[in-house]
Amino acid sequence: MIADTALRLTEFDYALPPERIAQSPLEARDHSRLMVLDRQNRSMQHRTFREIGEFLRAGDVLVLNATRVFPARLRGRKRSGGKAELLLLEPLAPSLSPGERPLGGGSRWRALVRGASAPGVDVVFPENLSARLETLGAGGEWIVCFSREGVRAYLDRHGEMPLPPYIKRLEKNMKDSETYQTVFAREEGSIAAPTAGFHFTGALLKQLGVQGVKTIEVVLHVGWGTFRPIRTENIQDHAMLPENYQVSAETAAKLNAARRDGRRIIAVGTTSARTLESVYDPDNFRFRAGSGAAKLFIYPGYRFRGVDALITNFHLPHSTPLLLACAFYSGEPSFSLRVAYDEAIRGEYRFYSYGDAMFIQ
Repeated sequence: MIADTALRLTEFDYALPPERIAQSPLEARDHSRLMVLDRQNRSMQHRTFREIGEFLRAGDVLVLNATRVFPARLRGRKRSGGKAELLLLEPLAPSLSPGERPLGGGSRWRALVRGASAPGVDVVFPENLSARLETLGAGGEWIVCFSREGVRAYLDRHGEMPLPPYIKRLEKNMKDSETYQTVFAREEGSIAAPTAGFHFTGALLKQLGVQGVKTIEVVLHVGWGTFRPIRTENIQDHAMLPENYQVSAETAAKLNAARRDGRRIIAVGTTSARTLESVYDPDNFRFRAGSGAAKLFIYPGYRFRGVDALITNFHLPHSTPLLLACAFYSGEPSFSLRVAYDEAIRGEYRFYSYGDAMFIQ
């Protein structure tokens, strides 16, 4: 349920010095900083992520998004000259709707395009591969047709990890293929990583398991829906594009057992939170197993039913992850996290994908 109070996009802005945007990960993932926020007493603590076990207890359930990023960015040139770039979102087939075909390759894809903007334009790549722009969708994505099959295998040779545009480097870092993945990534299909999971190491997860903290996995393939800019001044007028999710019967059973026993369900990242809220049945007080397309848009005023605590990063102004985090911190329709964000800027926290973390309990 979401409140009807009108929310203006300009309310969710803040000034971030460019030097606070993390350009690369820390060498040790769990050495990132951790801001711990208590929703009841509005307290704030400054810790490091490897200390998160101090705020978890036996029986807590950590919900990880096990999606895996694929090398979705291709750089080429238009036949007429000039650079062009494709960010491939998902493959299509003539008989299927977007989102219904598993990732696996094909000649037609949905893609975001830079450097070319007209139907019929050809973009050429190494190994005599080309892609023709066909139609532009309402969400800003193109349907492009490649000159041959086997595009997914081609990406392994020539594709780049789709780092966000605020990571500005003169040269590629080959380590991004490892660091721009969580250590538990397994199901390929995302164009962006669930970055709250970056802070976990295998050793830390093992330590938490010894402590009695349970971990389970869901999958939500992060796509254009999460990061498509909000263009409407009235936030409620924005529509989320669908993103594919999977929740196994075993996972749903474990979630329902935790809910029955009164144990906390902790979403690692806004994508995990949105998946949990999408599959929670408030009429029967149960999580549902299955797969589908998550279109739930969570913004301040939303009442959470399936999530008790949230691990998240520091997000961009005006972004849907920021709105979700604000909604979780407070039921009020406002930028409720502004005080925490201002403190993080003053305290020189690192922001965005490769940045530091926040635990809201």
